[in-house]
Amino acid sequence: MPAPCSIRLRALEPDDLDFLYALENDRDIWGVSDTLAPLSRQALREYLAHATTDIYVVRQLRQVVTTEISGAAVGVVDLFEYDPLHQRASVGITIRASERRHGYARQALELLKEYAREVLRLHQVYATVGVSNGPSMRLFRTAGFRRVGTRRQWLRTASGWEDAAEWQCLLAEETGA
Repeated sequence: MPAPCSIRLRALEPDDLDFLYALENDRDIWGVSDTLAPLSRQALREYLAHATTDIYVVRQLRQVVTTEISGAAVGVVDLFEYDPLHQRASVGITIRASERRHGYARQALELLKEYAREVLRLHQVYATVGVSNGPSMRLFRTAGFRRVGTRRQWLRTASGWEDAAEWQCLLAEETGA
């Protein structure tokens, strides 16, 4: 039986500006997020002003991961590269460094998969993870994703090129449908 959920997913709010500013400008995660430069508060204000735009229009959705008790923001989960024809989307997840190792990422992925299956009616979600990112590799494996391939020299890193593992979760298999 899964552990009780201690987090919730919610829509972005204008009050998330400082949280997003800190998260997006954390250089320690740039290597796994394809970020190359800091984001300004103004750029994030503009992003937040349009963040509620429909997934069918912008082809992406970001939700904030909050603790159930205090409501504090601890991370974000993203669906992007949304493809309505093939009913699939890519998944990204970032949890603040200070909030890791509490199971929040695993719980957030479970809630995101449920939302993708039940609300968006997606057939599958997938992720691309650098093979040196051990914590993310374990996360997707334990969250029911299957490793379906490796893209050689797919990611450019500070130390050169890195292979990327492709992870896939067929949502119908999650429910036995």
